[in-house]
Amino acid sequence: MARVKRGNVARKRRNKILRLARGFRGGNGTLFRTANQRVMKALCNAYRDRRRRKRDFRRLWIARINAAARLNGSSYSKFMGGLKKADVRINRKMLAQLAVADPQTFTNIAVNSKV
Repeated sequence: MARVKRGNVARKRRNKILRLARGFRGGNGTLFRTANQRVMKALCNAYRDRRRRKRDFRRLWIARINAAARLNGSSYSKFMGGLKKADVRINRKMLAQLAVADPQTFTNIAVNSKV
């Protein structure tokens, strides 16, 4: 059987990892073994944080809506309950944007949803 020399394949595999590790500090960006560990950890963090970002933004929007609702004499839960009863279909992202950028419109929504 012929001898299999896999230098080309191994080099490509290592270079793929080192390309992903470009910009890491010290040996983490240049030494294959440490770069491989750092890249695996970075990919795990990126995967986890893509999901966490959605949670974090939702928490931010809720905090902003709650603050604006309290300025209008209501709590977050009562405000959202009033919106549901009034059949106002506007998502939390847009409500938070209104609360920050256009408080007068948010106040109008809050007053009309108390029906």
